[in-house]
Parts: sequence; structure tokens; C-alpha cells
Amino acid sequence: MSTLLYNEDALTGMARVADASVDLAIADPPYGLGKDYGNDSDRLGAREYLDWSRRWIDAVLPKLKPNGSLYVFLTWQHSPEVFSYLKTRLAMVNEIIWDRRVPSMGGSTRKFSSVHDNIGFFVKSRDYHFDVDAVRIPYDAETKKARTRSIFVGKKWLEFGYNPKDVWSVSRLHRQHAEREDHPTQKPLEIVERMVLASCPPGGTVLDPFMGSGTTAVAAVSRGRGFIGFELNPEYFAIVEKRVAVAAGGSDRVKPATLSLTSAL
Repeated sequence: MSTLLYNEDALTGMARVADASVDLAIADPPYGLGKDYGNDSDRLGAREYLDWSRRWIDAVLPKLKPNGSLYVFLTWQHSPEVFSYLKTRLAMVNEIIWDRRVPSMGGSTRKFSSVHDNIGFFVKSRDYHFDVDAVRIPYDAETKKARTRSIFVGKKWLEFGYNPKDVWSVSRLHRQHAEREDHPTQKPLEIVERMVLASCPPGGTVLDPFMGSGTTAVAAVSRGRGFIGFELNPEYFAIVEKRVAVAAGGSDRVKPATLSLTSAL
């Protein structure tokens, strides 16, 4: 089990990854909203953005195993077109809504405030890996007490918790958050860990074509999965290296000796 980090464009570097070798891909691409990632990757026009989206999808999908899965973060502006294209190649299992818990503090007076991201969950075949027990949400003591009738005794869902719904209410990372790195669209570890635990078997491999601040890498390494990732921006890549080294050294499941960092500059 190895961790391979590449400081290069995923579209050119994906040839490094063997076909049918990845259990799970998690993609958090630029959204086409003009964010500054130290380059022009998020400043494409709508047509160019969709063309680019098809190119990275075509590069990533052959790397998935026959029972592999893909999660992709998007926003409402482009998710319908990208999801429609993905549905020509994969089966769509869920559209997950990430409620970012944005506080009500003014905003546009010409439309409703946008406070969510769209996450598409796609699979290559019906026998895809999905471990719901690894991501169950425990019931609180009050709820358990209310279900004391004999028909509920011993029920797995009551003892171990319920299956997460398709609306995930997890706060975005504020500037003062301990997890926060210097990246404009960093995703919370809680969200990505849920994807890794549910959709990648222990010892399997996770692929991230757009590492950003390295949250997916941290989730994979700390949870005993192999990892392959690409990041174009060298400053962000340095953040990824630092976070992965900490995750590997601090995990009782992954020893530092198993960590292999490859920088292709």
C-alpha cells in the first residue's frame, strides 16, 4: 500500500496510473466560478469548462476497477451537464447535497442565497463496494430509550446507528477552524472520510485528480488506504506533503515506512 503524490496536471499525469487499479476516485475540480488557484484553471467559459470536464472524466474513469466508484463535487451551475455526461459512462447512485451551514448574513437581494454544493456518487457496476456499517451515525441516548419496545431490541440500526441521508449538513471550514489550510475551497475532512470509509475497502486505493489542500489524501492515509493524487499548484502541493506526512506519522494504521512521496516537477 503506497501513497503517491504528483505535482503535475492530472490530464498529463494520469498515464502514470494503471487502468482498473483504483477502488475509489474523489474529484473536487474547479467549479468554473473564477476562483484564484494561482492559475487560470477556474476561469474558463461555460463551453470550455464543460469540454475540459469531459476530458478529465475520460482520463479518470479507465483507472477505476470494475466495481469502483466516483464522487465528484460540483455546484448547481454545471452539475446538470457534468452529471448527464457521467451517466452515459457510469450508473448514478446518489446526488448528495452538502449543506455548508452558511449563516444568514445578508447576501444577494436579487436571488436566493446559494448555501450548498452538489456531490454526484457514481459506480461502474452493480457490485460496487459500499460499507454502510463503517459510516452509520449513532443514535443519541434519548432516541435509544424511546425505542425500548421488544420489536426494536437487538436491531442493528438501533445499536449501531442509521444510514447517512443524502443531505450532509457539515459546516464549511472558517478561517479560524483548526483544520483550515491556505486554500480557497478546502473541503471538511468529515465529508471526505465518509466517502473513503463507505466506498473504498481497507487496503484499497483512492485517486484524487485535484488534490487542492490534500483532504482526500489525509482521509485515505489515516484510514489505511493507498492513495494517488495530482496537484498542479506547487504551493498547494507543499501543503499536501505536509498534511500527509502528519497523517501517516500519527496513524496507528499506516506506518511512516509505507509512505512513498513522488514529486514530478
